[in-house]
Parts: sequence; structure tokens; C-alpha cells
Amino acid sequence: MKTLVVFDFDHTLVDDNSDTWVVKCAPDQRLPDWLKNSYEKGRWTEYMGRVMSYIGDSAVSGDTVRTVMESVPFTDGMVELLKFIATHKKSIDCIIISDSNTLFIDWILQAADVTNAVDRVFTNPARFDHRGYITVERHHSHECAQCPVNLCKRKALRDFVESQVEAGVRYHKTCYVGDGGNDLCPVTSLGQGDLVMPRKGYALERLLSKARREERALKPQVVAWCSGLEILHQLAALIE
Repeated sequence: MKTLVVFDFDHTLVDDNSDTWVVKCAPDQRLPDWLKNSYEKGRWTEYMGRVMSYIGDSAVSGDTVRTVMESVPFTDGMVELLKFIATHKKSIDCIIISDSNTLFIDWILQAADVTNAVDRVFTNPARFDHRGYITVERHHSHECAQCPVNLCKRKALRDFVESQVEAGVRYHKTCYVGDGGNDLCPVTSLGQGDLVMPRKGYALERLLSKARREERALKPQVVAWCSGLEILHQLAALIE
């Protein structure tokens, strides 16, 4: 029986937003107002598709985009945490569920040499098209009214766990690490004995505090964190 660790990516594993970091590739490191104003609530993936088209139209090469993305800083202690997980794969499975995209996450993990810690990544598929432009698609479709149209993290987590059960793998504990409002939905599916670790000072911590004040039933234990080293200590205790 393993422990499953689930990470959000932006403002969790890395200390910024990878989708906004890529703007450093754009001319003058900014986007024109017409592009920024084209965003529609809940349709971030489509917006990022337009951002990447603009960057491509600006003659920015894929290699340049990759170099810029590899400079995204990791949150304090997270590289050490991922390396700890990589050395304890007999006890820990690790997945990422993120509203970023496959290229950004792969590049950033590879640059830090921590890809061996992560078993699966659930995010928006990205690729280079025939022009050499990066295109981004929705991760999946779902019927959850709480989540953006491209990704329900609860569905992604549930589908993964169910596929693992079919493969003969069951988890005795799940530890979910995140920061944002879109991390609340999967957290509500966790059970007694599971652990949710919201980043201190971020939206998920506030939403969990509000849920407790309103006496809404939340089964998992809640432990807030500032550094990945605090999560490492919690994980070390879980697998003892």
C-alpha cells in the first residue's frame, strides 16, 4: 500500500505562474491590450492558445521559449522534496494535476533533473504545430460546475485512482498539495486519513478555513505549509 502525493504546479511546485512567465518571451515582455482583454472567464486554455500564437507571430523560436521557461524558480524546498520522493518510489507515487501545459511542465522538471519523481502529469496537451508555434488544447471535458471547462482536478484524480485500482494498486493515504481555488474541488473528494496541504497565505488555505467556519464537512487533515521541506517532513512521517 503506497502513499499518493498529488501536486498542483503553479505557485506550488514552482514559485510563479508558468503561463504568465512565458510573457517574458513576448516583445518588450508584455502583451498588447487587445490580447489581454480577450480573456473570457473559465476559458484560460483558449486564451493561452492566443498568447502562444502571438509569441509565434513575433518570431520567437521554440528554443527561446524553452530557455525562458527553464528559468521559472521552484518554490523553496520543492526540488529537495521531489528528490526525496524520487528515492522513495517503493512507498510513494507522485502525480501533478495542473492548468499549465505538458511542454512547460516537462521543460521545467527536466531543467531541475526531477522528472524521475513524477509518475504522471495531468494537464493541457501542448505541442509544436507545422509553423513551429506552440498550441494548447483542453485536458478533457467534464460536467463539474465548479471548475473551468478544460480541467476538473477532482475528475482527473478520481480517474487516475480508479485506473490504479484496476491495475492492482491501492493507496492507503493521499496527500494533496496546492494553493489555488481550483484545488478545492479535488480536496473535497479526499477521505478520512488523507492529508491536504494548502500553501500558507494563498486561496486554498482561505477557502479551507471558510469551509471549517461554515462547518462544511471536510474529511482530510489540513496542514498548511510555506516550504517544501515542511511537506517532506510530513511525507517522511507518513511512510515510516
